[in-house]
This record gives sequence, structure tokens and C-alpha cells, in this order.
Amino acid sequence: MSETATAATGSVAGRLSLVDRFLTVWLLAAMAVGLGLGRLVPGLGDALAKITVTGVSLPIALGLLVMMYPVLAKVRYDRLDTVTRDKRLLIPSLVINWVLGPAVMFALAWIFLPDLPEYRTGLIIVGLARCIAMVIIWNDLARGDREAAAVLVALNSVFQVVAFSVLGWFYLSVLPGLLGLGQTALDISVWEIARSVLVFLGIPLAAGFLTRRIGERAKGRSWYETKLIPRIGPFALYGLLFTIVVLFALQGDAITSRPLDVVRIALPLLVYFAVMWAGSMALGKAVGLDYPRATTLAFTAAGNNFELAIAVAIATFGATSGQALAGVVGPLIEVPVLIGLVSVALAARRFFPDTPDTPGTADISDTPGTPGTPDLAARPAAAPEGPARA
Repeated sequence: MSETATAATGSVAGRLSLVDRFLTVWLLAAMAVGLGLGRLVPGLGDALAKITVTGVSLPIALGLLVMMYPVLAKVRYDRLDTVTRDKRLLIPSLVINWVLGPAVMFALAWIFLPDLPEYRTGLIIVGLARCIAMVIIWNDLARGDREAAAVLVALNSVFQVVAFSVLGWFYLSVLPGLLGLGQTALDISVWEIARSVLVFLGIPLAAGFLTRRIGERAKGRSWYETKLIPRIGPFALYGLLFTIVVLFALQGDAITSRPLDVVRIALPLLVYFAVMWAGSMALGKAVGLDYPRATTLAFTAAGNNFELAIAVAIATFGATSGQALAGVVGPLIEVPVLIGLVSVALAARRFFPDTPDTPGTADISDTPGTPGTPDLAARPAAAPEGPARA
């Protein structure tokens, strides 16, 4: 590398914040801190779980809302029509999420946990709950298409309200009965699912949309994306780190005291995330999607709505049930695996020849001029100052 290139790289690295530069380290540290707190502080998990929102601990709910709001405020809502017209993206996403995803998890749960019905049921519930929250962060880190992620998450939300109970009945009662495997009842109302969607997607989506609409109308798109977004952007990462600490603290004692059970649950989850992500990424490439949209397809397929899965498991089977433990282990495995898949996705950009090969690591704080900035590095320049379309 030339001296000029080396100097430029050093200058670029110097503009990255300490958190962004060592992102993976901080995420892993957050997991360790959460596990340590849950194990060392008596009663912490019970205290965190006492106040709930739609069956999920209030601290986790707050962390998720803080995490999602900045990313949804970055979405250019006037570009969503370019996503909704892309049938190469929408049709595969719906098929993968609502046909293949639940079927793959059902098969893996029975293959890996034939003798553990509680954990098996918990995993099937995780497979039915398609992701509407944390996938937005993974997609942003991997430089996926932010507008496409917003559309696919919204579609998943609608299908979740309509299809979750029906799929739960099919995969826990009908299909096992047809195969002679035994049956399990799942008692969850459509309203409970809709309430979870409204809280974990509706609130940050409305806040993000209104922030962009008001900000652009007041001072223009250029000011919004170069001044306001860099100020609120870092809160996505802070919310993610806080959520991970609380999530791991809630079940720290259970996780560390039942390591073999966790391993049994983790194995099918590892296979599931790898198969769903890699298969979806390959399909995106095969149908001609560019890197950002193929990446969005892959992460929306691999992620799961653990908030809903945990709430359903607790409401139906109890907080201390094996089903609830399987629901909790889901995100504990999903977080580190999808962190790793973010790196795999960034490395896979070279297989998409039209993708700019911008150096640097992903930076979800979206600081202008910083390498890896998903919104400004690889997209058209912002519109001139002045009122923007809503």
C-alpha cells in the first residue's frame, strides 16, 4: 500500500468513534456483562421481569424502542415505492419468511430435540415469529437497503398479525398429528400479537416518519441527513448494547446453571440461522438483486421476533417453562451469530460486481464522511436544501 493510501486509511480510522471502531468487542462485552449481572446479582432477573409491556420486560422494550427509532428516522420514505414495485424482492421474502422459515425450524426442532418436547415447542414458536425489530440494526450494519428493510418489516408485521395463530395451530397441532408426533395447544389471541407489533414496530416507525417529515419540511433534506441524523444515529447502538445487557441479565442464572440444555437448544438455532441467511443471500443473487437488497432479504429471513416469541411462551406455558427458556436462548444465539453474519455479508460484497467497495467498517451512527456509512457512502447525494416531499 502506498504512503498516501496508508495515510488516508489512518485518517479515516481516526474519524471513527471508539464504539464504532470496536463494535464487535462492545457487543460481546455487553453479553458478558449481562450474563455476569444475572448470575452474580440475586433477584436481578426477577426485578427486571416484574414490569412488562406485551409480556416483555419494560427495560428490554425501552431498549428496543431506542434502538429502532434512529434507524427508522434514516429511512427515505419517499423512496419506498421503488421497493414495493420490486417483485424479485417481495415475493421471495414472503415465501421464505412465511413458508420456508417456519417449516425449516419445525424440521430442525424435531431432528435435534425429539426427546425434549418443551424446548422443541419453544423453538417452533421462535420460528413462527418473523423479525420486525433487531433485523433493522443488522441490516444497517451490513449496508443493506434501508428502505427495503422498512417495507419487508412492515409486511412481516401484517402477516404476523394475520398468520401467527394459524401457523401455530398448524405446526403444533395439525402437522404433528398427521405425522403421528403428538400435539401441543397454543393459546394466543390475535390482539396480543397485534399489540406486540404496534408497540415494537408501530411506535418507532411513527416516530421516525414524523421526525423525517417535520425535519425535512423545516430545514430541508441536506440539513436533516448531515446535521440531525448524525446526532440521533448513535442512540441505535446505545439502545442495542443496553438491550443485550438486560436480555442476558434476565436469564443469566438460568443460562449458566443449565449449560447442557442451552447447548441442545443452540444447535438447531445455529443451523437455522446459517441455512436461512446463506440460502436467502444466494437466492437474492440468483434472481438478480443487488448487494443491498440481497442483504436485506437475507437478514429479514434469518432474524426472528424474539419479543413476540418470549411473550407467547410465557403467556401460554409460564415464565419458568422450557418453552420460555427456548425463547430466551433464541436471541442469545441470534445476536452473536448475526453479528458474525454482518461481517460475512460485508466480505460477500465482492460477489456483487456493481457494489462499491468502500473500505472501513459499518457505522450505524451515520457520521458524514465516515467510511461504512450506509446512507451517505453508497447512495445518491442528498437533495439540495429546501422543502422535500413527504
